Amino acid sequence: MHPLYYCPMSANAPAPSVTYSQLSDYDFDLPESLIAQHPAAERSASRLLVVNGEAFADQHFTDLPNLLSPGDLLVMNDTRVLRARFFGQKDTGGQVEVLIERINGDGTGLGRIARAQIRASKSPKPRTHLRLADAFTVEVTGRDGEFFLLALPADEPQDFWQLTAAYGLLPLPPYITHTPGSDDETRYQTVYAKNPGAVAAPTAGLHFDEKILAQLKANGIETATVTLHVGAGTFQPVRAENLDEHIMHHEWYHLPEATVKAIAACRARGGKVVAVGTTSLRALESAARYQNIEPGGSLHADSRETDLFIRPGYTFKVVDRLITNFHLPKSTLLMLVSAFAGYDTMRAAYQHAINQQYRFFSYGDAMLLTRIEHAL
Repeated sequence: MHPLYYCPMSANAPAPSVTYSQLSDYDFDLPESLIAQHPAAERSASRLLVVNGEAFADQHFTDLPNLLSPGDLLVMNDTRVLRARFFGQKDTGGQVEVLIERINGDGTGLGRIARAQIRASKSPKPRTHLRLADAFTVEVTGRDGEFFLLALPADEPQDFWQLTAAYGLLPLPPYITHTPGSDDETRYQTVYAKNPGAVAAPTAGLHFDEKILAQLKANGIETATVTLHVGAGTFQPVRAENLDEHIMHHEWYHLPEATVKAIAACRARGGKVVAVGTTSLRALESAARYQNIEPGGSLHADSRETDLFIRPGYTFKVVDRLITNFHLPKSTLLMLVSAFAGYDTMRAAYQHAINQQYRFFSYGDAMLLTRIEHAL
């Protein structure tokens, strides 16, 4: 038996009038020792905190197949992380660090222009040339908000897709302090990663291995995929104390027809839609938003940019349960899970996780959350 830790708020409690609309509402103290710097020895060896709105249970990720029900549907993000980080020099000799945030096109003949973050002592101006990885040169052509636009010269035979694969470094999150190694090349990708385009991994998916996937299938739990290319904006801090003033970053997603049909079939048989990670949830809920779908309504295949900002007060339309890692203080992802499972519940769950020495962030442990009706 796993011990249960009761939360201060029942899943059936009426929604409070407080909306938790200040950035400081999402701050908490986290011991630095709990920030996971390396993955667990095996993908599925992580711990799993199960939160159902009334109680917490300390379990292991290998328990997941028995925590879901036959007929449930897991929706996973099949994006693949690009080797998008480069070090180089400006044509004036100054050092630069470049993080490719987005490559135009899909790698089938385009890919000559990219959007990037650049760190340098002085921001490069248009027409500045950057020599990256001592292997190729790009030109800064302008700005797109906080991002720089980069173009390859006409005589460069390779496109950005090929150049990132050949010369780029894996863009580990800023709170992971070691230089990426061969272990990171494998473990900072999901086993089902397929479509390149992300600069950060959909980290809830990192816990799945082939054995877990086989057990889920044997238990009658189905899987489907979406693609959401996680952008560099996911690491940008929220700067506005009043969250009404926060401008959410854009990310591109694709909801395929096969997944639309899988969700409809899941609903028809009485199953639960379980999002693997906040990125899968964001893709599904974005499709519902742009299609004006009511809760439980029928989705359609969709591909577009989304700037959906989910925080307490949001009404979920598609997702019933969520597998997610533990998120940074004051992050939009912490706001999302607070909307999903309840603000007070998440505060208590995070404090419990700290007390029980759970590992936090990308290489850390996981949670299984159940949506509550009044998620405030």
